[in-house]
Amino acid sequence: MTRLVTAELLVLRKRAATWILLGLWTFMAVFFAYVIPYALDPEGSPTGLDQLLPGSLAGNLIVGFPFFGGVLALMLGVFALGSEYGWGTPKTLFTQGPGRLRVLAAKLFGLGIVLVPFVLAVFAAGAVASYVIAQIENVPVDWPSAWLLVRAMAAGWLILAVWAALGVLLGVVTRGTSLAIGIGILYALVIEGLLSALAGSVSVLEPLTDVFLRANGYSIAAALGASLDSIEGNGPGSFSGPFVNSLQAVAALAAFVACFVAASGFLLRRRDIA
Repeated sequence: MTRLVTAELLVLRKRAATWILLGLWTFMAVFFAYVIPYALDPEGSPTGLDQLLPGSLAGNLIVGFPFFGGVLALMLGVFALGSEYGWGTPKTLFTQGPGRLRVLAAKLFGLGIVLVPFVLAVFAAGAVASYVIAQIENVPVDWPSAWLLVRAMAAGWLILAVWAALGVLLGVVTRGTSLAIGIGILYALVIEGLLSALAGSVSVLEPLTDVFLRANGYSIAAALGASLDSIEGNGPGSFSGPFVNSLQAVAALAAFVACFVAASGFLLRRRDIA
């Protein structure tokens, strides 16, 4: 298994899409969390300048994970397995190499490890951006506690992991990348976005939205200090509720990861390799 995971890490490291998604995600996170709010006069914005300072680093960055980061992690998950079908490598692996579930487990382990830099890079870039803003505004630099940062990064990893697991499942179902990414973006924008927006006026939809990935992700973000104004004004990823308990949200996201992985393994093992 160690050799399989090492090989999968090599594949992910050599794949250009991994680096493109990492760079794009880091740029988007800092641009939308710091550059735009600061350029648009933070003194007059709903969140204020305090949200852009180092003390609010955890809450300000975690807002981007449930939607923007999630969609990019979904693409990474699709590429991790869906792209293999285009090259015909699953047929070779499954007929001459280890078992199908061992191959899937190695890919999932490798994917989980690769998601760590996706979290660390964003927090490192956000720390630099918030520090620069504090120096420009000549205000004291007060960093959040290490425990809060660890919890925020762990939550960010979990949010990305559930979207990446969904991407793996879509890649297995469609045996490709284009359709899988299209379905994933459609789900994120239309199904979750539209139904969440309607939940406030259609009460029957509220229990359904409680189990959405976006609702649980933003509930964790709110528990870690993200302002409701930032969540509601998050562009296409905006969310106005309903929010759930943070422990319930963590449990729900972990259950989603398990379900997506189990479904991927079932389909991978039962279907023909052609």
